[in-house]
Amino acid sequence: MTEIAVISGKGGTGKSSISAAFATLNCKVVLADCDVDAANLYLIFNPSNEEDEIYISGYKAVIDYSKCTNCRSCINQCRFDAISLINDKTVISELACDGCFLCSRICPENAIGMVPSNKSRMYSGSFRNGKMVYGRLAPGEENSGKLVNMVRSKAKKISGESGIETILLDGPPGIGCPVISTLTGVNKVVIVTEPSFSGINDMQRVMEVLRKFNLRAFIVINKYDLNVTLSARIKEWCGQNGIELAGQLPFDKNMVDAMIQGKSIIEYNPDLKISKEIHKIWCKILKTD
Repeated sequence: MTEIAVISGKGGTGKSSISAAFATLNCKVVLADCDVDAANLYLIFNPSNEEDEIYISGYKAVIDYSKCTNCRSCINQCRFDAISLINDKTVISELACDGCFLCSRICPENAIGMVPSNKSRMYSGSFRNGKMVYGRLAPGEENSGKLVNMVRSKAKKISGESGIETILLDGPPGIGCPVISTLTGVNKVVIVTEPSFSGINDMQRVMEVLRKFNLRAFIVINKYDLNVTLSARIKEWCGQNGIELAGQLPFDKNMVDAMIQGKSIIEYNPDLKISKEIHKIWCKILKTD
């Protein structure tokens, strides 16, 4: 089993478009969309949702006013200042509540209950080039890193059951908790960057994270021809730091046209220069140990 994560330090680099292309190059893959805050690969591949699992992202405290006596025990003990007395009524702020259960445990009247935040979902099924798993975190719900772990565990299970050896993870941008959850234990990491100052800075921040995990990284410069000077700077930085440059991709408006038609660029037109370059990059990543 080989797990390959595709990430980027910032949004808008074309990471998901390239992930979609990789997913349609391999013979069969288990594709896991780990960008649970803004999953979008399902829009391209329209997978069958064979399984639908509830993800509980946390809990919120709710008061049963038929029992509450406004004793203020919860107000005095809440460390998040989520509970206050408004017009002689104890009120819990849903946004400030951390779901720690303390108020429900100390309430002498048992007037506070904990309600699960259960609108988020994980879906799994089949798509035209294998199996797919993705999570969708509901607006306002938290703990996206835990949902990423859930997505990855499901992908590994499907890989074992189906005999598909390659798991492709489309990770979220940035360096936060969901990114760490995406990277932990993978075999290879592809960092998609772009020739801009923010793109370079965020690529370097991602590399700092990868060094702590001792992970093998490949750099892909997307839209390199929009600023060849900065692209050359990225290449130079890779050489100085012993990081492998997997390849460069030109700007091509066909990438957008392919997405509009619900296809990867490989499916849209495999004979384009960018399609051939992506193919070379994927082969290089797979063959490198």
